Amino acid sequence: MSAVLEAQEPTARYLNSVQPALVQQFGLLATASGGIVRLRELVLALAIEGKLVPQDPCDAHAGALLARVQARRKQLVAEGTIKAGKSEGPSLHQDSPFVVPSGWEWISAADVCVVITDGDHQAPPKADSGVPFLVIGDVRDGAVGLGSATRFVPREYFDALDWGKKPLQGDILYTTVGSLGIPVPVVQQQVFCFQRHIALLRPGLPELQAYLTLALQSRLAFDQAASGATGIAQKTVPLSVLRSLRLPLPPLAEQSRIVARVDELMRLCDALEAKGRLEVEQHARLLGTLLGTLTDSSTPEELAANWQRVAGHFDLLLDRPEAVDALEQTILQLAVRGLLVPQVSSDQPASSLLEQIRTSGEQKKAQGKKVGAVAPDVQPNEVPFEVPESWAWSRFGQVAEIASNLVSPGVYGSEWQVAPDCIEKGTGRLLAKRTVADADVKSANHRFHPGQIIYSKIRPSLSKAVIVDFAGLCSADMYPINSRISTQYLLLVILGRCFLDQVAAAENRVKMPKLNQEALTAFLVPVPPLAEQERIVARVADLRRLCTDLRQRLSRSSATQASLAEALIDYALAA
Repeated sequence: MSAVLEAQEPTARYLNSVQPALVQQFGLLATASGGIVRLRELVLALAIEGKLVPQDPCDAHAGALLARVQARRKQLVAEGTIKAGKSEGPSLHQDSPFVVPSGWEWISAADVCVVITDGDHQAPPKADSGVPFLVIGDVRDGAVGLGSATRFVPREYFDALDWGKKPLQGDILYTTVGSLGIPVPVVQQQVFCFQRHIALLRPGLPELQAYLTLALQSRLAFDQAASGATGIAQKTVPLSVLRSLRLPLPPLAEQSRIVARVDELMRLCDALEAKGRLEVEQHARLLGTLLGTLTDSSTPEELAANWQRVAGHFDLLLDRPEAVDALEQTILQLAVRGLLVPQVSSDQPASSLLEQIRTSGEQKKAQGKKVGAVAPDVQPNEVPFEVPESWAWSRFGQVAEIASNLVSPGVYGSEWQVAPDCIEKGTGRLLAKRTVADADVKSANHRFHPGQIIYSKIRPSLSKAVIVDFAGLCSADMYPINSRISTQYLLLVILGRCFLDQVAAAENRVKMPKLNQEALTAFLVPVPPLAEQERIVARVADLRRLCTDLRQRLSRSSATQASLAEALIDYALAA
């Protein structure tokens, strides 16, 4: 995974210092070459692999759709509308390029279409008006362009055509020559016919049109069509290749969800393409969707496959510091879900570690030492996500101790003092420290010691935490924390989304702008085996260093762009 990240060279896309008019005039690095095309391809790939929307176990199996198509085909054959074809069922014996979710089926286009044909191979009679006769140029934009049609045929010619060559609402046209591989849905009932270089696919059920159009737009379908194209001077996709296209078929209800989600993301891509640059909000939504496929991975193997897919677009996605921040947060989420490093069977399970912590607490209590209140056990219905078998869920109060120790600052004037403003939000990095005297501290502060986590409990600084390697005082608005597990791992948990979501929920339950100890100790913490905690910490450190490198490269790129912008502005002003 490190190698994948290292291989990416993010490039900044636009110059914020340039006036909008100049940006529009000179097109200053508005977008990467082919960037929007690649984003569209990625969205479609995620869609047809079942990774764009969640599956619903209540959805009817895709096999039910195939049965309905078969019934429709048999009805049309019995009526004499179509001839019986060779394909009477799903082509399940063929190899599939990837595994589809439960409830899906791999099919060939012929399995779900009752007609796959093309336009008349004989030159049709011409007319000055009548029925529009479409050529590839009339559908190249992905829509039926009757308004742009310049050729017509007599109505009698159209009326004499076979049923399968008269387009119906719910059909899909498909370009087979030149700009091949463009699917065009027929979304309303219109009278027209088309040339031989346009194919027609008629789904057995009209409601299959939207998803099949989407699937035919994917790189999976295009590559099959292009590899099966024949000819030398001009490649043509034969109907036999179209009939054998291998496509994944989801349940009908999921198709609707997929189509709606793809439409939403494609509209974003349209907006980005129209403006020639990635707007911050739109970029964040796209980035969130694509990085979400990583955190939605259920196994390390699935994560690796999703990572490879998204990594191919890092140069486009990671083009600004906030995008790198999102990637870093994704890394933290993967870490605390058990997806960042492999589990090792010889590791002592987390349950044993928690039992040792519990036993140690009972011994201290028996010795009369203060150990704090016992946190209630975690119930199965409380956990926000599944963790590996060797992991366990615990309360924050079981794996950490809030070591409150308020002292008067008067006798500590030469020691270091840390307040929330000294800590970088969300990163665990200490930005500054000052002496107690320099901070001019008057009220009581907490005394902290090397190896502790100091955590800001005041809003809006609740994602400010750092491990200190020195002693000193911290603001009373912070908690010194002793960790009973790996301190570095606990810091990753505190900075991660799971913990922050619990903070947000706790905020909604209290009026005071501070996180109280009772709420904090009840938070849920995913706990790996101790040895795995150390592996996770090391892996996160490696990946975060790469994120730091990405930020530095962005900074250098931004400086270069600024110089270019200044030169272009000077040129424009001098012109």
